[in-house]
Amino acid sequence: MHHLLGRLVGRLDSDEAGVVSLFAGVDGGGTSARVVIVDGEGREVARGEAPGAVVTVVSPEDAAEAVAAAIREAIELASLERITRDASLGSIVLPLDGLWAGLAGAGSTEAAHAVRTALIERGLAHRITVGTDVRAAYEDAFPNGEGVLLIAGTGSVAWGMGSDGGPIQVGGWGKLLGDEGSGHWIGMKGLQHVMAAYDGRSPQGYLYHQMLDATGVRTPSDLVGWVEVAKKREIAVLAPLVVASSGLGDPAAEDIVAEAVTALVSLVEAVFLRGAWQREDTKVVLWGGLIADSGPLAGRVSEALIHTGFSVVERQVDPPLGASRLALRT
Repeated sequence: MHHLLGRLVGRLDSDEAGVVSLFAGVDGGGTSARVVIVDGEGREVARGEAPGAVVTVVSPEDAAEAVAAAIREAIELASLERITRDASLGSIVLPLDGLWAGLAGAGSTEAAHAVRTALIERGLAHRITVGTDVRAAYEDAFPNGEGVLLIAGTGSVAWGMGSDGGPIQVGGWGKLLGDEGSGHWIGMKGLQHVMAAYDGRSPQGYLYHQMLDATGVRTPSDLVGWVEVAKKREIAVLAPLVVASSGLGDPAAEDIVAEAVTALVSLVEAVFLRGAWQREDTKVVLWGGLIADSGPLAGRVSEALIHTGFSVVERQVDPPLGASRLALRT
């Protein structure tokens, strides 16, 4: 579908149907692409979701189509729900005025340009901006740019905004060059412990058996082949087992968890130092499956940050809503 003509409905101040400004914010990753559409006043009009795709230079069409699919669903759902609820609402047909797509993998200039070109070809909006999913999340966590967003899920990154309005990113460099303290990092440390224990360099405690059971291998030597073909997410899902083993007193698991917490706090510390803020005034929001809400490391990381002098703010983060605000500003 190269041109989007969706049917959206809205109530104008004059109570007559007409053209309204519409802006979309997208948060997209390998699992899903989620969209929030707002009007010119920033009021939410619709939400949609579709299977996701990570941005790559080689195949930008995949991510672009994921964004388009999420927008199409939002438009269809909004039309059906609002027409059913209030027959007096009028129908509007038009492309969106603005789109801000926060996509995993768009940190590379080349990848961002490639997917933006693919989005433009689809005629989704008059103005299209492509940024990272981290930037979209930060906008919702700190609309005024006054804190540090620490994200730890499959990967890890800390993000802030400098006094000059420029972004401050620490970490987020992928499984080979960074992602310290992340789910993938913890999972790999757990697998490495299994091999050390198999060699006799570490005790074969609770974590050793938990990791073997979780991967389904017959012997530790089979992990060599398993890890070579395992996806990043498959290794990251082992992290909660390491944290649980730590809680049960396994010394190897405790060492891994303690190192992970230290690594995550150091990401926040680095953003803080580069931002040159007052420590007691620096707010930190935790996000990502590992540390948000009831995530397995949420309590440990929060306590460590507070002990270091930071203020941890508990709140839900809505990345596509943050992206919609960026679409409005852009």
